[in-house]
Amino acid sequence: MYRRYDKQFKEQTLKLVTEQGRDATSTARELGIPHSTLFKWLERIGWQKPVDANRPVPLPDDPAKLKARILELELQVKRLQTDQEILKKATAFFAKQSP
Repeated sequence: MYRRYDKQFKEQTLKLVTEQGRDATSTARELGIPHSTLFKWLERIGWQKPVDANRPVPLPDDPAKLKARILELELQVKRLQTDQEILKKATAFFAKQSP
């Protein structure tokens, strides 16, 4: 039996991956949906799963897709910077707590 998801749920889920740079597999797991379902949704909007981080991802020829890729990377950088700041603050907090 197939489960149906409403449009708003799909849109919000896709934004987590495409705009916030979240990992698709872990996002699907957290939301309780099959990862294959999320990858199908992502495929329909033209998103491509990132390749190995050490290998460059080929750039699309389409300017719109290139612009979307740049936005995706900028959002990922912003998220990573936020994560880094949180870790710095947590480290400082726990350093103060140590006797």
